Amino acid sequence: MDARLVQRQIITAKEMEDTMVFLILAISFVVIALSFLLQTRKQQYKNLPPGPFALPIIGHLHLMKQPIYQTIHNLSQRFGPIMSLRFGSRFVIIVNSPEAVEECFTKNDVILANRPPFCHGKYLNYNFTTMGAANYGDHWRSLRRIGNNEIFSPKRLNGFQELRKKEVKNLMKRVSRVSGENSGKVELRSMILDLTFNIVMTMLAGKRYYGEDVSELEEALQFRDMMNQYGEFAKETHLGDLFPILSNIDYNGFVKRMKTLSKNMDLFLQRLIDEHRADRDRNTMVSHLLTLQEAQPQSYTDSIIKGLIMIMAVAGTRTSAASLEWAICNLLNNRHVLKKAKEELDAQLGKDH
Repeated sequence: MDARLVQRQIITAKEMEDTMVFLILAISFVVIALSFLLQTRKQQYKNLPPGPFALPIIGHLHLMKQPIYQTIHNLSQRFGPIMSLRFGSRFVIIVNSPEAVEECFTKNDVILANRPPFCHGKYLNYNFTTMGAANYGDHWRSLRRIGNNEIFSPKRLNGFQELRKKEVKNLMKRVSRVSGENSGKVELRSMILDLTFNIVMTMLAGKRYYGEDVSELEEALQFRDMMNQYGEFAKETHLGDLFPILSNIDYNGFVKRMKTLSKNMDLFLQRLIDEHRADRDRNTMVSHLLTLQEAQPQSYTDSIIKGLIMIMAVAGTRTSAASLEWAICNLLNNRHVLKKAKEELDAQLGKDH
């Protein structure tokens, strides 16, 4: 046999042997590394509540079917009122009983006070500085103090009592008229949302942006569009929040659209502040905050005031509207309670009201 051919076969066999050794070492390293990571994670989260089996990478995302609240309820029937889920790389603890919720927000409120650093908080909440996105600390306590003492104080709320009565009367008239025009059928959801937005924005800035008798229609349409966009973003999740390795990938232009909305909202809110700064005689919360700004400029910057307006407009409207809608729904589905409520109103106010 040719010496060169023999030599080549020997070299080939040696290369194959080296390759096999390398593969064995590489596989062993991967197995050991994965075992170490799994053991570390298991020890780190050894006290997690029970939960369903998680798939690699995606965790329990495949189980999240619409409506989500029904899916969570069904899972809680199997795994108990407190269970653990994993959305991508994020561990989530589901608390699904009144007793557990009360314990979380009374005995352990400080431990659970921080928010996860999602992109919503960065781009739509002034880089995690609003009351709804800031972590527990001096800044958050300062915002809470402003809210308790200057916005939600009994004196401040009582000062807007007539305004709220007026908006409720407008709603009752509208319901009565629409009911007469549609054989008693009324779509309450949009009307209740109009009510809450008008009450909150009139208290904040003296503006009515919804329903009838809207004076500044173009401004109102811009505000409605921004609130609708904000509501849509609240329903979506950025992939990077669940899979940090994808943080720099702007899938479907999600972050770009969020940045555009953030810029438009900031310009809109700044115009509101500038209007009130030019006309200080308005009886609004913005005017009151600007008065406080003169005495304590560091505590009441324009950014803080804009953040307060935004959180009030977002968190103080849709949640209140949803609560009212559910209350009415429960009354209609429990006629004996509705009858009792009518009797109490007749006894306290009279049947003519």
